[in-house]
Amino acid sequence: MQCKVKWLIFSKRTSILWLTDDASSLIIMKGDKGGVFLKKQFKIVIAILVTAALSSAITFVITKQGTVNVSGDEKFSKLMAAYTKVKDEYYEKTDDQKLVDGAIQGMIASLDDPYSAYMDQEEAEGFNNTISSSFEGIGAQVEEKDGQILIVAPIKGSPAEKAGLKPHDRILKVDGKSTKGMSVNQAVSLIRGKKGTDVKLHLNRQGVGNVDVTITRDTIPVETVYAKLTKDKIGEIQITSFAETTSKELDKAIDDLEKKGAKGFVIDLRDNPGGIMTEAIEMSNDFIDKGKVIMQVEEKGKKEEYKAEKERKVHQPAVVLVNGGSASAAEIMAAALHQSSGIKIIGEKTFGKGTVQNAQSYNDGSSVKLTIAKWLTPDGSWIHKKGIEPQVKASLPSYAKLPYLSPKKTYQLNDNGDEVKAAQKMFQALDYKAKANGEYDQAFQTIVKSFQTDNDLKADGILTGDTTTVLMTKIQNKLKNNDTQMKKAIEVLKKEMK
Repeated sequence: MQCKVKWLIFSKRTSILWLTDDASSLIIMKGDKGGVFLKKQFKIVIAILVTAALSSAITFVITKQGTVNVSGDEKFSKLMAAYTKVKDEYYEKTDDQKLVDGAIQGMIASLDDPYSAYMDQEEAEGFNNTISSSFEGIGAQVEEKDGQILIVAPIKGSPAEKAGLKPHDRILKVDGKSTKGMSVNQAVSLIRGKKGTDVKLHLNRQGVGNVDVTITRDTIPVETVYAKLTKDKIGEIQITSFAETTSKELDKAIDDLEKKGAKGFVIDLRDNPGGIMTEAIEMSNDFIDKGKVIMQVEEKGKKEEYKAEKERKVHQPAVVLVNGGSASAAEIMAAALHQSSGIKIIGEKTFGKGTVQNAQSYNDGSSVKLTIAKWLTPDGSWIHKKGIEPQVKASLPSYAKLPYLSPKKTYQLNDNGDEVKAAQKMFQALDYKAKANGEYDQAFQTIVKSFQTDNDLKADGILTGDTTTVLMTKIQNKLKNNDTQMKKAIEVLKKEMK
């Protein structure tokens, strides 16, 4: 039999800019002499990506379609014999496609690598939608780790962020179905869905316990750079992911802030799950002198350095802000800025994802993602499963980790549990004298009534509807006004600016 595969082209001399949404129609490449070429001779998948993403962390590379003849290869004789035996002797009728898919899934599963996976047509289509300019879902990046499905980070402004999902939340169930033993793609296929539909997640959060969250899916736009200038002339630049236009967005943000008189920059990479590797390299170059190493790629023992090819854009002092949701390409940038430009990293230890994947698409619409290399920091360190430790540690207030409470749920006298305890901690954060014992007793009912009176709500002592909405809004506003990590970053930056 013959199977079509796509051969990898992974060279420092060829960098990918991007292509149209139709992955088989057009790609623009910039060659080593600055030429621009249109793809006409062969099919292309998509661009280079490094991410811990909703569809399980992928690095796209340029690929060319070729053919491998396996009909006479002894290594496949056992596989073909097993296939024939099942087809001929199994007592019920078999499905050829399911048998082939199962064989591929088993092959990939034997690698014991959460970032390598086989995607059937439906999963591959969902993945392609995820990396386009917008997609429908809850807007959360997830991965499989040690047999568990974990939240890497919610996307800024997404339903997942509004619902209070946090990095490292464990997804135990999706609409009542256990995720135990699922691959990340299987879990994602349950979580993703059409705009306007609901999905119920049963989560476990360290220090809080189990919580149920119902999220209404929506269209998730990919807007990746947000910037503002403080009264102290500090440019705060939040980068939420590394998409195809992020480097251009960053350059524009820097230009705008400099025109307004920015004297220093905080590069906020918190909850950034990664993205396109070439974008991370391009953006790092803005802060690194020409010729210095940005990252390394190691493939089967062979290392290749990626260096800054342009003169640096930013000469003002800067710091980088990270947390446990900063992964992959975000870690590439953070490490590059620190090791090759002496820029301090502030915040919490990063996620720790240090591998590179490629995608191979098949004619039936299915796809295989496969880890093909490690990426290393400029000094050759591999941060996989370790993360990057900040030079200056800073954490958010404890109430930042509390779960979202749905206004659709009702909590009242004699209720108890983790969600009641979380509500009590929220009232504590708002300076109400609640005891966080998980019991909705008369004392807590009195506190709820007091809160309702203070906010012109019906004082019935029941936590639901508008009462819950106002409570959550006040907590979010307090956290926004008391961003202790950003405050620490600005404090460190001001010392650098003197």
